[in-house]
Amino acid sequence: MDGTPRPPASPAQALSAMDHLIAAHLIGQQELARRLGLNVTDLTCFAFVLEAGEELLTAGDLAARAHVTTGAVTGILNRLERAGYVTRRPDPVDRRRVRVAAVPDAVTRVEAVYAGHYQRLTTLFADYSPEELAVITDWFTRATALAHEYLEKLNRNDPEDEC
Repeated sequence: MDGTPRPPASPAQALSAMDHLIAAHLIGQQELARRLGLNVTDLTCFAFVLEAGEELLTAGDLAARAHVTTGAVTGILNRLERAGYVTRRPDPVDRRRVRVAAVPDAVTRVEAVYAGHYQRLTTLFADYSPEELAVITDWFTRATALAHEYLEKLNRNDPEDEC
């Protein structure tokens, strides 16, 4: 599609729309996690495992992506393993490390829960031209980088560091 004319918007309107989107998705993630028998942090970590695909993550990789300590990620992995979402495999190169793999049945369950929402989003994206989708993707990518930077500043807890 060539795109649809859009009404003008100010940065304040864009921020407000973003805040509403984030709030809706936070609430949605909590509900989806509840339906899957997980908490939001564990579901988020499982999503990182899925995203990695065949390049299995180490516990340290997962801790870095989730911005949690390695001790906290151990608890997350214990819960995900007990719930049947992941298995730990020995690292073929370094026997001191383990790699985290998604359990295929769990992947199917999670994909089924998200399928309807992702289909609606895909339909929504069809309303935008390739050029508009490039701008949207660029914005999401850059905003995510800013969010990670902000989170790292918060985690440093340095009073000299303006958040």
